[in-house]
Amino acid sequence: MKLTSKGYYAVTAILDVAMHSQGKPVSLAQIAHRQGISLAYLEQLFNRLRKNKLVFSVRGPGGGYLLGKKLHEITVSSVMMAVEEVLDVTQCHGKKNCHNGKQCFTHKLWSDLSIIVNNFLRKMTLAELIHPNSRIIQ
Repeated sequence: MKLTSKGYYAVTAILDVAMHSQGKPVSLAQIAHRQGISLAYLEQLFNRLRKNKLVFSVRGPGGGYLLGKKLHEITVSSVMMAVEEVLDVTQCHGKKNCHNGKQCFTHKLWSDLSIIVNNFLRKMTLAELIHPNSRIIQ
């Protein structure tokens, strides 16, 4: 399974907003400094997060970003989907053609694992990431 920098940085950056906003907008420059992510890259990510209504921007002096929804309404999956991050552990990306054009012996294993991981991320919210002891993993 490969998580690209888009998904990793998008989740990290939106968590930074969640943890540091306290009702005031968080600038991308602040996030870039705290998280070590390039400002240009954050601009691209936040454009997609904004289009998906996960954050909204506040213009002017003291401007920046605030969450577009409540912590418990934003899932890790929704953040990753907003930046077009897809988690799939199959070599064939679900096409069933990874072994000389045919389905490999382990396709179902990797396909099922992808489903489990994606279901987990659909249930995991920002609230649970900020307050990890509030979630019991079954």
